[in-house]
Amino acid sequence: MLYAVGDIHGELEKLEELLEYLPLQPTDRLVFLGDYIDRGPDAFGVVARLIELQKEYRCVFLLGNHESMLLDFLGWNDDAYLGGDAFLMNGGDRTLASYGYFDREQPDRAGFDLPKEHEEFLLSLKLHHLEADYLFVHAGLDRAELACDDVEYALRRSRVEDLLWNRTTAEFPHRLGVTLIYGHTPSEDFSVRMNPPFSIGIDTGAVYGGPLTAIRLPDEKIFQV
Repeated sequence: MLYAVGDIHGELEKLEELLEYLPLQPTDRLVFLGDYIDRGPDAFGVVARLIELQKEYRCVFLLGNHESMLLDFLGWNDDAYLGGDAFLMNGGDRTLASYGYFDREQPDRAGFDLPKEHEEFLLSLKLHHLEADYLFVHAGLDRAELACDDVEYALRRSRVEDLLWNRTTAEFPHRLGVTLIYGHTPSEDFSVRMNPPFSIGIDTGAVYGGPLTAIRLPDEKIFQV
């Protein structure tokens, strides 16, 4: 079976509870939709747990806008890394605190390095993942791409800004021929955004007091803690 997991945002305890709750088998695969860090209490612990998890199961890890901001903030140059100037005001201070950034004599970017394993993990994150009848993205696609009937062509045309930040189109009807599984935008009541057959949104506001959510595919069963 294939499982997708929504935005974790440093909520290590919820992640551990969810992994314990899921009826995982050795052949199962997991797709994580990004935003592992920021706002919550233990970004370091979440990243460390995900690194270990990929040694047990086949995992795909997507880049979220918060990882993109962190990497830009730390000086990495890539078209996928942007928004570093807004990192601290979007909960990045809690991520840096979990990595001991503020415990040093001079807490500045110039002398700060992530643990090598964490750095390699963050730099390996993907912008999207296409598997079977599902397309996994962190946020969404541009409206023009939703009008395409060739999903791979739509992905080649997609802008990083839409894949990581778009909050306006994920629930629109489209012609892509797959169901879009996305995070990034929790609903006001922290419910799953069910919009079959077009999309399912599984950011349910774990860091704001909502549950952490996973969806099993293809039966689309929801698991929450």
